[in-house]
Amino acid sequence: VQLQASGGGLVQAGGSLRLSCAASGRTFSSYAVGWFRQAPGKEREFVATIDLSGTSRYYADSVKGRFTISRDNAKNTVNLQMNSLNAGDTAVYYCAARRMSVGAVIPGLYDYWGQGTLVTVSS
Repeated sequence: VQLQASGGGLVQAGGSLRLSCAASGRTFSSYAVGWFRQAPGKEREFVATIDLSGTSRYYADSVKGRFTISRDNAKNTVNLQMNSLNAGDTAVYYCAARRMSVGAVIPGLYDYWGQGTLVTVSS
């Protein structure tokens, strides 16, 4: 499966952005999907994950209550709605997929990665 992340940009603190991850292939519904981010000089960190059906979601503590992950298997997309953004959310955001029923918080457990989309939050 090939993934393409989009929707990043420059936003003021307190604002919102919606990231999308578009997947190719007819078996997208067989993959759990995660969002990760990497700030300059830092390691890639887990943000959120969603299971095959979209009924189970899990978030990093740093984004819980502000970010919402969702998926539309008919459209082969996973979205990340980001609200109340702050400077600490500035990073390149990546979507990733693994052929398992549930996601994971460790990047190495994912099989496919998108190219990343840059989110910059100005304070």
